[in-house]
Amino acid sequence: MKEIIKHKFPYLLFFLLLFSSFASAYGQERMITLNLSKVPLNTALKEIEKQTSMSVVYNTNDVDINRVISIKVSKESLTNVMGQLFKGTNISYSIVDKHIVLSTKKEVEQQKKTPIVATGTVTDAQGEPLIGVSILVKGTATGAITDMDGNFKIQAAKGDVLEISYIGYASQSITLANTQPLKIVMGEDTQTLEEVVVTALGIKREQKALSYNVQQVKGEALTAVKDANFINSLAGKVAGVQISSGATGAGGATRVVMRGMKSLTKNNNALYVIDGVPMFNTGSSGGDGQYGSMGGSDAVADLNPDDIESISMMTGPSAAALYGSAAANGVVLVNTKKGKKEKISLTVSNSTTFSKAYIMPEMQNRYGTSSGLFSWGDLTDKRYDPKDFFNTGSNIINSITLSTGSDKNQTYFSASTTNSDGILPNNSYNRYNFTARNTTNFLNDKLTLDIGAQYIIQNNTNMVSQGQYYNPLPALYLFPRGDNFDEIRLYERYDTNYGFMKQYWPYGDGGLSLQNPYWTQNRIRRTSDKKRYMLNASLKWKITDWLNITGRVNLDNSDYRNKTEKYASTLATFCSVNGGFEDAMRQERSLYTDVLATVDKTFGDFRLNTNIGMSLYHTSMQTIGFAGDLIIPNFFALNNINYAANYKPLPDGYDDEVQSIFANVELGWRSQLYLTLTGRNDWDSKLAFSNQSSYFYPSVGLSAVLTEMFALPKIISYAKVRGSYTVVASSFDRYLTNPGYEYNSQTHNWANPTVYPMNNLKPEKTKSWEIGLNLKFWENRFNLDATYYRSNTLNQTFKVDIPSSSGYNKAIVQTGNVQNQGIELALGFTDEWGGFRWASNATFTLNRNKVKRLAGGSTNPVTGELIDMPNMPVGWLGKENVAPRVILTEGGTMTDIYVYNELTKDNNGNIKVDSQTGGLSMHTAETPTKVGNLNANYNLGWTNNFTYKGINLGVVLSARVGGLAYSATQGVLDYYGVSSITANARDNKGVPMNNGKVDTQKYFQTIGTGEGGYGRYYLYSATNVRLQELSLSYTLPKKWLNNVANVTFGLVGRNLWMIYCKAPFDPELSASTSSNYYMNVDYFMQPSMRNIGFNVKVQF
Repeated sequence: MKEIIKHKFPYLLFFLLLFSSFASAYGQERMITLNLSKVPLNTALKEIEKQTSMSVVYNTNDVDINRVISIKVSKESLTNVMGQLFKGTNISYSIVDKHIVLSTKKEVEQQKKTPIVATGTVTDAQGEPLIGVSILVKGTATGAITDMDGNFKIQAAKGDVLEISYIGYASQSITLANTQPLKIVMGEDTQTLEEVVVTALGIKREQKALSYNVQQVKGEALTAVKDANFINSLAGKVAGVQISSGATGAGGATRVVMRGMKSLTKNNNALYVIDGVPMFNTGSSGGDGQYGSMGGSDAVADLNPDDIESISMMTGPSAAALYGSAAANGVVLVNTKKGKKEKISLTVSNSTTFSKAYIMPEMQNRYGTSSGLFSWGDLTDKRYDPKDFFNTGSNIINSITLSTGSDKNQTYFSASTTNSDGILPNNSYNRYNFTARNTTNFLNDKLTLDIGAQYIIQNNTNMVSQGQYYNPLPALYLFPRGDNFDEIRLYERYDTNYGFMKQYWPYGDGGLSLQNPYWTQNRIRRTSDKKRYMLNASLKWKITDWLNITGRVNLDNSDYRNKTEKYASTLATFCSVNGGFEDAMRQERSLYTDVLATVDKTFGDFRLNTNIGMSLYHTSMQTIGFAGDLIIPNFFALNNINYAANYKPLPDGYDDEVQSIFANVELGWRSQLYLTLTGRNDWDSKLAFSNQSSYFYPSVGLSAVLTEMFALPKIISYAKVRGSYTVVASSFDRYLTNPGYEYNSQTHNWANPTVYPMNNLKPEKTKSWEIGLNLKFWENRFNLDATYYRSNTLNQTFKVDIPSSSGYNKAIVQTGNVQNQGIELALGFTDEWGGFRWASNATFTLNRNKVKRLAGGSTNPVTGELIDMPNMPVGWLGKENVAPRVILTEGGTMTDIYVYNELTKDNNGNIKVDSQTGGLSMHTAETPTKVGNLNANYNLGWTNNFTYKGINLGVVLSARVGGLAYSATQGVLDYYGVSSITANARDNKGVPMNNGKVDTQKYFQTIGTGEGGYGRYYLYSATNVRLQELSLSYTLPKKWLNNVANVTFGLVGRNLWMIYCKAPFDPELSASTSSNYYMNVDYFMQPSMRNIGFNVKVQF
């Protein structure tokens, strides 16, 4: 089967697209077929809209849309169908510019009235003109439609009643008294508006049919307070999602985890999907520990937020079963903008924000240098503040978009620039986006062609996250307080012996790879240049009113050039005295293509909506480059690398391919009960050489709209219950079934593989279920979405020891069980009073993670012995045997942390103080002590928007409650005597202990070390509450500009106020956005920033 798909799929897609382009459409008048029994009139009207491609407009006071009707017609004309539906009623219809207008029949004589010409303008609540609004003289067939400026003109008479109606807006009635022009403002009708959301594979579905939780965020929420990475703008706005910004600053990668971490060894970040197509989200997530690599940007950060129409957050695997293996962690589904019909819109905007270093350790500048880098000296008059090193950062985003279109063709163009200067010297991020999209209907609307292209240029310089290497912060923070910092601002000086400018830093590396912080930022240049293009096309063939076929193809290619230039006299740890150079080129290629057939047909009381398709997803990465010492100082070229010694080739790469077939079947009954079944089978290249060539996974869901089934209290306007069960499988890591030789880039030698080859490996599986309730009450003023879920991830991958006589060191065992269960709540409120509107949404997220089983009790595949695994050490949160350690145990969580060390105590339990020296000592236990975990107990978010006459105030509050955070930075600062707490203790003549005091220096140099603090004494609560976003904008009345444009001015802020935080750093920053355990950790991490700025938007 795999081979058939592989060889036939491209031909099938090509044939479909070719055949579709030549298909002919029916030219005769479209006829109507209905087979409805005991359904509301509204159901029949919607079906007529679908079959005629016309909208039905009416006044709800005149037409009873809940009247129960039955009708059975086959290929009847519209006249006959409407005659049957309204037989015996006082309703007539007319057709006005592709609108079917329903009205009451004439009951009074019109001849006696004074004829007039009624004119006016119709706008929405924001003053935007509404196009195509139906204006009808009540009791007649006389009507008009508003033009592109919202204007209308209609023949009427004094005393007539004008009925104004528009899809999605509350209808109005106005009695004509004179010929004065009317100004009509229409508000959204939340009671009649059918909510439609975009789900898996870009399929649009009614909200009430969904059996799983989907939360939608509009594009306006992303652009109110813009960020270089738009994902950061989602923080606090969605339940069930933990979003942690990368510590690298503007444009940095972001961690997005939905419903807890599930896999012990694989990436737990969510899958990104752009317009139904999975995105190859690569980038530099940052390393962990003291020597971890610096973070960078990622692929999703490349997107222009002004191109985004909305985002659907699918927090559970049930919502994304059709996307395959990567969807087990949830999906961020991005829907981009396209041209609008019968409307031209040109928008120009600017967002400018300024950043200052905000949350950072508290340091002292009153006690001076004792020796070397230590600041345990006497009081000094010199004042040194590390904050002075930081610049005022800036982030300037300019954007222009053009949307235009007719009924047959819609076009969208955009261009944007993002230019950011970080708070660290010589740190920058720049991005340039160009987007074009065109949608065309032809052959009598039988074919729809949607093509798009994006071109992105992105570069960044000296992005810093944390750690010792290439980080200016250790030297900056530890600079001796009694010395003159101005002396090292001149960071390089000419050396006559060497004949080049040499680094000036008279303090040595201190065991922390310390260098002059200005040298680090100016003479160790780390740059990344990226060019990316994305091309996509889809062709939809509407074969009949109930059947269509869509073929799609998406190409996403990126080319990088990453360079590191280390100037002569850089620390010898990194290069020779002449300097060093690293130059690597990286190619990323992604090809996605699929064919999808959709059936949407009604059978009596039942409606069947089915999607059947197949897809191919090919991804590859290739890297080639070299790194080494220079021969000629500061001449950065590959042919100047000393290939005789200390060089490293940098080859890397892989090719992955997944071929799939899938199906989604939804059966609805009377628009109140929905059953959904999905199934997908994947042939994954990672399964090569294994006994299992593919894997299948299904899902089932049920949704019931209670308000359609029963008479509920009047206070409840909408109620739905839902439930679903899903299995999502994902392949094990590549090469496990056929390990290859391992290359050592230091020695340039090849070594035999160390992992025993296995051919009976199974995919990792996540089995999950959820139940939920969706409510709207008090005339839709309030809405509540509640979900309870549980998931179990099985077949986890463990490496166990095997005898060296086997020729290998490790073997793979697949077992284990990680469980996540929790609650997602979202409570919303929207109402208007006299032009004032308040929209509020509060979210609550609770997740409980539990390791149900490790590999203990399983059988070693090589020796046949039972495996003994009482625990599984994962990693240190810093210096080994100093920092806390993450250890997994059955019954614990994936982020449980343990400590080994504590101050030595005497037999009475008091801390032991040496009677001779007054010194303290540290005791190391053989068995570690559990002190907590890194997970939050729960997360909260509260978003508010207040609007009044063009003024809009937006406020977002967010909170994380519970969990621990570790600061290695604080331990090092204490050890060197530069922290504020050590100064306070010296002021108090020591640290209180055992009813006395101990020497400040001896205490802090016992619990702290030069590479971090002992875990027990440097753990803090990660609880924090903050003002996440604040925006205040004003839209000028359009009449001030002769109705030419809407102009909006705004003041914006992000991370303005940390209301509560006991940790000496921001726990929501993440030095590594891909690590499963290295979180809530500060090892000289770049501080979080407070951002304040303004924006301007002009829309024509």
